[in-house]
Amino acid sequence: MKKVFYLSTCSTCKRIIRELDLTNGFEFQDIKSNKITPEQVDEMKEMAGSYEALFSRRAMKFRMLNLHEEKLTDLDFRKHLLNEYTFFKRPIIIYGDEIFVGHSPKNMMTLKNLIDFDNF
Repeated sequence: MKKVFYLSTCSTCKRIIRELDLTNGFEFQDIKSNKITPEQVDEMKEMAGSYEALFSRRAMKFRMLNLHEEKLTDLDFRKHLLNEYTFFKRPIIIYGDEIFVGHSPKNMMTLKNLIDFDNF
């Protein structure tokens, strides 16, 4: 599977898609207009290891909802992810049986090397 979960209004997502040239064979899902389903978030959790790994504590609503003051369980993270798309780290890219969550330089370099190797 080659799939990108992104936000179409996010300049970082657009930049990464362009820089990694994720046009060939990738399916795209704008998580604002086409919400991530419970099945999809559960599949991502299995790949990433936890719901927390998918969760962005930098989202503006994290503090607005006072979540920074709570001790959240993995099921709490799941609930918030399903209720609010802005809690997802972006982009989330599934490439084969691997998942790349967020846009850390290390993550993006690993994905780029994997794509380049597969295209060699």
